[in-house]
Amino acid sequence: METAYALNISICAAIVGITGFAIYTAFGPPSANLDDPFEDHED
Repeated sequence: METAYALNISICAAIVGITGFAIYTAFGPPSANLDDPFEDHED
């Protein structure tokens, strides 16, 4: 495998991993600890 292919695959894997972690944090169990600033200041 050439160096360019290995670098390409590792960058794509990192992007997919970061995206998966962000989706898990936003919609998974850790999202129970998140605050909605718009709900805090309703009239």
